[in-house]
Amino acid sequence: MKLTRVSGTLGLVALAAIVGPYAMADDAAGWYGGVNVGQSRAKIDDVRITSGLLGGGLATTSISDDNRDTGYKLYGGYQFNKNFALEGGYFDLGNFGFTAITVPAGTLNGNIKVRGLNLDLVGTLPITEKFSAFARVGADYAQARDSFRGTGAVLVLNPNPSKRELNYKLGVGLQYAFTEALAMRLEAERYRINDAVGNRGDIDLLSVGLIYRFGATKPAYAPRAAEPARAAYTPPPPVVVAAPTPPPAPPAPPAPRKVTFSADSLFDFDKAIVKPEGRQRLDTLAGELKGADFEIITVTGHTDRIGPHEYNLKLSTRRAEAVKAYLVESAGIPAAKIGAVGKDGSDPVTKPGDCRGAKSPKVIACLQPDRRVEVEVTATKASR
Repeated sequence: MKLTRVSGTLGLVALAAIVGPYAMADDAAGWYGGVNVGQSRAKIDDVRITSGLLGGGLATTSISDDNRDTGYKLYGGYQFNKNFALEGGYFDLGNFGFTAITVPAGTLNGNIKVRGLNLDLVGTLPITEKFSAFARVGADYAQARDSFRGTGAVLVLNPNPSKRELNYKLGVGLQYAFTEALAMRLEAERYRINDAVGNRGDIDLLSVGLIYRFGATKPAYAPRAAEPARAAYTPPPPVVVAAPTPPPAPPAPPAPRKVTFSADSLFDFDKAIVKPEGRQRLDTLAGELKGADFEIITVTGHTDRIGPHEYNLKLSTRRAEAVKAYLVESAGIPAAKIGAVGKDGSDPVTKPGDCRGAKSPKVIACLQPDRRVEVEVTATKASR
């Protein structure tokens, strides 16, 4: 629920209080305490999560959010007079999380727990003998505890960050007094929170609760003195201006795509000419690229670690250029939109220690995944 909508409603109620026949008694000072329980809601920044994964070379196919939970707060305060009180307490806004599915295959699961202390100045506006509106402004000292877990291609470097920070909080509400000591509150609050990974956001809490005034022996409200009769006044009807409908957000671009071909499936040993069976594999990719709306394609040739550096770099570059030339010819892609680079084994797929030993048929076979050609379609535009 948006606090701006609740604020507008309570603002109208507060305006009606100007002509209300009752006001809180001037001697209403004293201590009180209470508890509220309700629903909390957080805004999870899916765009920032997608951008972070993309920076690590991972495309996001879907994100599911768990942005609602049950929150509560325990508080106590001192009422200085009918209009002002100072209130402090403990709050627990609950747990929130998300699950992102990535390409290459993997998942990233995130969870955050938020709780802390607050100190608020509360302003009260009596409306009737039992009914009043109030607003609060103050500070929250919140602790955010995050937990992240990755599977597959997703590697989490810091799985359990946490943060304690002082921020502001705001709120509005309505109160109804059952007796001199016991009352009920309905509140909408917004807590500013640091999520422990460099992002500040808001968590809203819509709650209902009970408040108890200690030592209440006098009525919380007293009728105002009668005022002289005045001529009736009919206010003009309010002018309502509808807010303009915001334009729809532009469609998000689809994720980049990378296709990897084994060098042995495209080329003969020590050659840079695409062989017939390799052309069949490239024809499948070329058919998908025809008519596609993209900005650039990068073809990267890779060799294994065996052999001289300069020779491997030349061979991988020639193979990348050969794949580029075939895609230009078969898919009709402008050559300016395709880049070709070669690498000399500096970016292997195999892990250190997987293929130990000097050059031998066994080691060459073990290093086969490193000999490859990667075709990456990047900066793809959304279709219009």
